Amino acid sequence: MTLYLVKQLELAVRSRLDDIFRPAGLTTIQYTALTVLERHPDMSSAQLARNSFVAAQSMAELVMALEERGLIERHGDPADRRRRVVRLTARGQGVLDQFRDPVAAVEAEMLGGLTATEVARLRRVLRSCHDNLAAQPERSRKRTA
Repeated sequence: MTLYLVKQLELAVRSRLDDIFRPAGLTTIQYTALTVLERHPDMSSAQLARNSFVAAQSMAELVMALEERGLIERHGDPADRRRRVVRLTARGQGVLDQFRDPVAAVEAEMLGGLTATEVARLRRVLRSCHDNLAAQPERSRKRTA
């Protein structure tokens, strides 16, 4: 039942965010990737994929689309010339800034009626749930195999 509720919440949030981004020709996954790059510039596509919750192949297509729109740029990694990394452009930062308030409004609506203490507890609980699954990926895979 809890897994079902989590998935229902994810679908509801995704639907609302898709409605916000659609007029700009942006997807929720693209927006997520931009927010990741805002916090962590100069990531490889593989790192960006892991942090954006998509497969590496999907990220390659996403990176190309965002690069074509001028929202990100790829360049050589100063620490490893063989490696390419991705960085948010000023235009990409502008897109994030444009959507910051509408995205915050969706979150505020989602958390409506909860006290600050309840919101803090919810965040802790969700983080713990994530950590429980992320900490033991090998054990979880063996159970399902």
